[in-house]
Amino acid sequence: MSKNPLTLQFLRLNIFNGNNYNDWLRNLRIVLDFENQTHVLDRSLPRALLEESTHEERLTSKKWHEDNRKVRSIVLGSMTNDIQKQYDRHDDVQSIMLCMSQIYAVLVRHIRYAATKAFFGTKMIEGSSVQEHGLICYPLWRSLRTSRPILKKRRTLT
Repeated sequence: MSKNPLTLQFLRLNIFNGNNYNDWLRNLRIVLDFENQTHVLDRSLPRALLEESTHEERLTSKKWHEDNRKVRSIVLGSMTNDIQKQYDRHDDVQSIMLCMSQIYAVLVRHIRYAATKAFFGTKMIEGSSVQEHGLICYPLWRSLRTSRPILKKRRTLT
């Protein structure tokens, strides 16, 4: 595991508890980007090495496995003990992240839906001030802003 102060600070302050998936994932990506290890989350495991594999392919595979081990330690180290026990048998980070997104991203979707419904359901009461209405809408807007999904750009055929 890295002895980098940013990584250690992340582990100390951003414990995944089941309710903070988006914030935890965003902070995890920041730390891994700093450590130059986001490729473990974004790219799949290199293909199996064959006898005729080149030296470069062997080095790439070795680096990926080392980084996977480090990132797995960071991910598991930033969870509560109960959640750690659910994922400590996974060998690679991608399988951990896939399982977590299937379980915890659904919760975020429901939170986002409820916040959207409340935000668009607010109506200004006739005769009330705009400031009062803004004080009601602002927290809803903030919750929508913090729970927004990461949208990937779609390619369009023209």
